Amino acid sequence: MNFLFCSAGIYAEIIKDFKMSLDKDSKIVAVGNSNTQAALYLADKQYVVPNITDDKYIDVLLDICRKEKIDAVLTFIDLEVEILAENRGKFKEIGVEVLVPEAETARLCFYKYRMYDYLKYSNVKTVASFKDFDDFYRSYEAKVLDFPIFIKPETGCGSVRARRVYSLEELKFACSQEKDLIIQEFIDGFELDVDVYVDTIRGKAVSIFAKKKLLTNLGGTKIAFSYKDEKLFKVIEDAVSKFEFKGPVDMEFFCKDGEYYLLEVNPRFSAAYLHAYSCGVDFVKLIVNNVKGMENPADIGNYEEDVLMMKYDSLVVRKKDELAKSYE
Repeated sequence: MNFLFCSAGIYAEIIKDFKMSLDKDSKIVAVGNSNTQAALYLADKQYVVPNITDDKYIDVLLDICRKEKIDAVLTFIDLEVEILAENRGKFKEIGVEVLVPEAETARLCFYKYRMYDYLKYSNVKTVASFKDFDDFYRSYEAKVLDFPIFIKPETGCGSVRARRVYSLEELKFACSQEKDLIIQEFIDGFELDVDVYVDTIRGKAVSIFAKKKLLTNLGGTKIAFSYKDEKLFKVIEDAVSKFEFKGPVDMEFFCKDGEYYLLEVNPRFSAAYLHAYSCGVDFVKLIVNNVKGMENPADIGNYEEDVLMMKYDSLVVRKKDELAKSYE
């Protein structure tokens, strides 16, 4: 079975783990828009391709799929999820599974205020969010909530420009300088990152791995403990039923006073999936089954609690003449 990993970037360790779960006759092809993306060189084959916004991008991917006899495609970045979702039919025509959600779900996940509206409509607990300063000020003036609050870009990723704000003056200044912000209630609880696999045939969560964050850096979880709670698992299964996910999904929650609040959803592998894999939660086997047309039975919470993950940096070294070439 052959896989195409798009926007491989720095996700070298995931490719390494992915390969360990595949049989020796399977192959991973990785692509990126630069030949200096480390993860390219952990794959069996690599190509440099146009930027994801380039008009030729999808045609290049389709050509690679035909040439390399690809069975399934996935991406590591939020910006590409919707692009692949909108072009699912083109891949399906050549027999390739695309492991991203349906297009409308992809859009909900990318636009944070739209997601907030949908979660409220779907009766999924989430944090109060506001689309602009005036929207927030009405609730503040009515004493519905107070500072500190949290602000972040409406379509941001990696926690870039996300931060706490402690006063009305500070918030007003931030909103005058950055036009794409959303404003969110700040919950003084602990944060969870959850890896979920949604069966592409059944449309239900069949595997869940939760971790309690101890340290994050630029949005990524660096240190965390594995965490288990049947109540959380039920919340996740219910939330997943409101969407049209396919494959790996990363969900972020806050927990306060025993209640779980869904904050964000990234419908792709998270960088911290390595923790789940190390604890025996293998999404790769689930993907292989689905691509072969087989449903996966539910196996939720089948891992040990309080296993600590500590991420560190590593290196990929290549000579200049060994770097990946542009796809032609």
